[in-house]
Amino acid sequence: MNLTKNKFIKKVCYDTEGVLIKHTHVCQGWTFMDYNTEGQLKKDIGLFVAMSIVIGTVIGSGIFMKPGKVIAASGSSTMAMWAWILGGIITIAGGLTVAELSTKIPKTGGLYVYLEETYGKVWGFLSGWVQTVIYGPAIIGALGLYFGSLLVNVFGLSIEWKAAVGIAAVVFLGAVNSLGTKYGGAVQSIATIAKLIPIALIAVFGVLKGNGQILNVSSGVPVSGGMGEAILSTLWAYDGWMLVGFVAGEMKNPKKLLPKAIIGGLSIVTVAYLLVNVALLHVLPASKIVALGENAAGTAASVLFGTIGGKLISVGILISIFGCLNGKILTFPRVPYAMAERGQLPAAKLLAKVHPQFGTPVNSTILQMAIAIFMMLVSNPDRLSDLAIFVVYIFYIQAFIAVFILRRRDAGSARSYSVPFYPFIPLIAIVGSAFIVISTIFTNPKDSLLAIVIALIGLPLYAVLNRRGKDTGTKRTTQHLL
Repeated sequence: MNLTKNKFIKKVCYDTEGVLIKHTHVCQGWTFMDYNTEGQLKKDIGLFVAMSIVIGTVIGSGIFMKPGKVIAASGSSTMAMWAWILGGIITIAGGLTVAELSTKIPKTGGLYVYLEETYGKVWGFLSGWVQTVIYGPAIIGALGLYFGSLLVNVFGLSIEWKAAVGIAAVVFLGAVNSLGTKYGGAVQSIATIAKLIPIALIAVFGVLKGNGQILNVSSGVPVSGGMGEAILSTLWAYDGWMLVGFVAGEMKNPKKLLPKAIIGGLSIVTVAYLLVNVALLHVLPASKIVALGENAAGTAASVLFGTIGGKLISVGILISIFGCLNGKILTFPRVPYAMAERGQLPAAKLLAKVHPQFGTPVNSTILQMAIAIFMMLVSNPDRLSDLAIFVVYIFYIQAFIAVFILRRRDAGSARSYSVPFYPFIPLIAIVGSAFIVISTIFTNPKDSLLAIVIALIGLPLYAVLNRRGKDTGTKRTTQHLL
């Protein structure tokens, strides 16, 4: 194909919190990108900017939605605090470990390309398949339902409207992002600022004005799943850390700055989450937080700031969740789009189409929205969020192990960044993640088995699609955008 004769549409790709990842060009429905562009990137990101990116990509909806679930699962306020701390430790260890992969494999694609480069195309395909049919839609569905639940509570609507409001939000943002990434990016910029306000106000005023007992307070309900389920719930709030290594190629000195940015940024997030939990427990009894569920933060804000002030804080939380949902809808459709570009999904030709005017993967966006809406109709947000984190951590564990494999495979080669305290940090990430996955299998075997079966369906699908590609002699020349 003679690229010089084609008209290019400039396009950008954002991560889950709206941070620009890479410029691309779309040409007649094909995306062309040079993987090995790290040497062309300006190395002008310092520590403060890098930490801001880490914080921005992680903080979303979980801290407002999960405190009650964590307390109920762990059984007490003290154990809930430990769950948040352990979740933060696993996240920091995971971020430091994957950062070495991102500098060792400087290609766009994240988890998909890490597994493909280390284990082969089958494992890369399976990770993309799971992200397409479970992880992405489940996260979108959970966020939509959380948004709907909080909105009907704030405005005094019937709880029966929760699903309808959530679905309407998903459809609206799907339409907005289909019109062009600049519109989704604008929503993201506003939401990124708004989400920090309720966290700061609830944490500060809750700690100062509250007088409730914080530690050693029972949840008031039977323990529902133990520490495994509690930590799993916190990992929803920490999700997004996989993206922190993407800025390594633009850092002034990644070997020194990257671990500082990851440790510093994720430590700030962990402390912020702990302070919000302390504030909630200082204002509301643990049993009340459990009973209120996703509405606990809004209720605490009403106690602290009065009815009007509480509603304003709740609106800030709504904007935060709305922005997080927007970021997921903005980016997750790029996974099936990229797989379709490589002929790795049924109806690949349709899913790989880019809108001729807007330059967006409209069909892939519709696919993600359709699966998410189905999940919203048949499940609840806590179940969907747990399902998403459980299934993606199966592949995260493989990414952590990949560090050992690549070090052995490329023994003696130079590294621009090495995970500190190797092999202990990767082992913490592996053991912690394995504990979560195994615990979930025992405490929630039905959903775990369902997720594993759906993931395994990808194996015969890959075989069929791979054979079809060989039979037709199709040759893909594009690089994938994830």
